[in-house]
Amino acid sequence: MKAAILKKYQKQSPKVVIQDVGLPKIGPHQVLLKNLAAGVNPLDLLIAQGQFKLVIPYPLPLIMGNEVVGEVIRVGSQVARFKVGERVFARMPLNKIGAFAEKVAIEESALAKVPEYLTNEEAATVPLTALTAMQAFQLMDVKKNGRLFISGGTGSFGSMAIPLAKAKGLYVITSGSERNKARVKDLGVDQFIDYRTTDYSQVLSNIDYAIDTLGGSETRKQLSILKDGGKLVSLRGMPNHDFAVRTGMPGWKRLLFGIAGWQLDRLAAKNNQHYYFMNVHEDGEQLTTVSDVLEKTRLRPKVDRCYPFAEVNDALAHVAAGHLQGKTVLTFED
Repeated sequence: MKAAILKKYQKQSPKVVIQDVGLPKIGPHQVLLKNLAAGVNPLDLLIAQGQFKLVIPYPLPLIMGNEVVGEVIRVGSQVARFKVGERVFARMPLNKIGAFAEKVAIEESALAKVPEYLTNEEAATVPLTALTAMQAFQLMDVKKNGRLFISGGTGSFGSMAIPLAKAKGLYVITSGSERNKARVKDLGVDQFIDYRTTDYSQVLSNIDYAIDTLGGSETRKQLSILKDGGKLVSLRGMPNHDFAVRTGMPGWKRLLFGIAGWQLDRLAAKNNQHYYFMNVHEDGEQLTTVSDVLEKTRLRPKVDRCYPFAEVNDALAHVAAGHLQGKTVLTFED
């Protein structure tokens, strides 16, 4: 089978090589998938650029790809929840990614069935963004009627996080370009802020929860709008000591990330707030919950552009260019 392999880190315009590799073997709790579609994410770029090495030191060469939609073609002897022929999707396990390949071996516990109404390409937009939202909600222990701000929520993450937040009974506020206002309003947003005309930090206060998709100075601004005791999860900020402890990192990494995130931790502590950095892990149970929400809402996730597997480097370059209106997806054909 063919797979897209990263052979060296490159800070600028990283590229993978498509080459033949052996068919993966499956264990008793694993299934083998024929790949139907795979999401292409900023995370893939961070890994290829070497910016993720301290968090997870993947050995090279590495089969790339973090989320997969596939058809089950073989099941392990102890697999009980899935059978041959079913269409499933998953965020690949953190310690063994590899979605950019014609065949994928993956643990049963990471999988969920794809809602029948979704196309393969639409389904490929779901696992990483949906699990990011679900795990952020879990980390912040969100409560019904709480006020949630999602910075830059008009992209692929917001498109999935907003309806999931509404399903949890949250009041949702987001910022973005005015041209996307109607679309996110249709998803359930309660308050929209046009970032070109309004600084959200000047009009928002007493916010219970925030999900930071921007990083940099925006993380500090979002801490400023939280109430006393408020909570913020950053997807683009600095890892901190709490993150290192939660993920079981060794002492030297706890010290390193404690130093890296010290300023944000100190800023949050002034108002009894909590700053979290998170890395999204596989979770078939959570993804099944997402599938149930999708079946009820009939949400059609936004696909920005599809590329055939042979053009995987073009797909990565497209993601690197930014300004996406949804998820970039790789498609696989027989």
